[in-house]
Amino acid sequence: MANSDYYQTLGVSRSATHDEIRRAYKKLAKENHPDSKPGDKAAAERFKQVSEAYEVIGDEEKRKQYDQYGEAYKYARQGGGGPSGAGPIDLESVFGQGGVDLGDLFGGVFGGGRGGRKARPRAGEDQTTSIQVPFQMAATGGNYDVTLHRGDRSETLGVKIPPGIQPGDTIRLAGQGSPGAGGGPAGDLLITVQIAPHPFFRREGRDVLLDCPLSITEATLGTRVDVPTLTEGAMTLTIPPGTSSGTRLRLRGKGFLDRKTKQHGDQYVIAKVMAPKVIDDPMRTLLEQLAKSLPPVDRSEWLLGGN
Repeated sequence: MANSDYYQTLGVSRSATHDEIRRAYKKLAKENHPDSKPGDKAAAERFKQVSEAYEVIGDEEKRKQYDQYGEAYKYARQGGGGPSGAGPIDLESVFGQGGVDLGDLFGGVFGGGRGGRKARPRAGEDQTTSIQVPFQMAATGGNYDVTLHRGDRSETLGVKIPPGIQPGDTIRLAGQGSPGAGGGPAGDLLITVQIAPHPFFRREGRDVLLDCPLSITEATLGTRVDVPTLTEGAMTLTIPPGTSSGTRLRLRGKGFLDRKTKQHGDQYVIAKVMAPKVIDDPMRTLLEQLAKSLPPVDRSEWLLGGN
């Protein structure tokens, strides 16, 4: 093989644990398997290399011999001899009984193993899709149906949306991906969640924002208005006298759930003072009288350039 150092072939250190070696092998074998890259000769050769490396250093006894003798470990098992030693090399004694099964080693590459034995069970690939859930469902949670088109058939799956889900979060449905091979388990379905906009709510992290239109007199004199919330219907909110446009009034705990802390954010009601677009003569007279009685707006900071 191109790289005779089995540890380098699998990309692990010589002190790697058995689990680290196994994980490295599974990753490389999956990436380079002929089923994943049909017709790719380089990938097929790489698959052979990582399989051979794992058959050796993935076995405790063989690994000890390999660490001691290197490539000559094959001949150490025969009690002597070697490439230049006397007597033929019995491949069955090296790779057969209790050793590497050549059918298992190369069968996946050349189509079938020794004696036509079936390939080892292999897990199916994960599949991905995306959905867009209603704003309200993202806040309170709920069930959402996902329709998948697989070949010539359609399948509908129910997806549980947890409250407080964030845009871009992924939900995993185990066993709903591509089927496995040789009796292996199916892959998973990974669903990326996006959130539809709301007619009047908008999100800011865990908090939810709501614009509240106010007339000039309501903002000036103060009032009480009923505002909608995500989870508790309408609530009465007091608008204090002299409220300026852009003022944020907070409703504690009426925002989105933080799934880590289990705490809710807040709802902010943002005052939007609305001037009338049409003014008749009596209204103009009243406004002019009001303007005379109000103190002028201080814009001195503008004149000073903000210094």
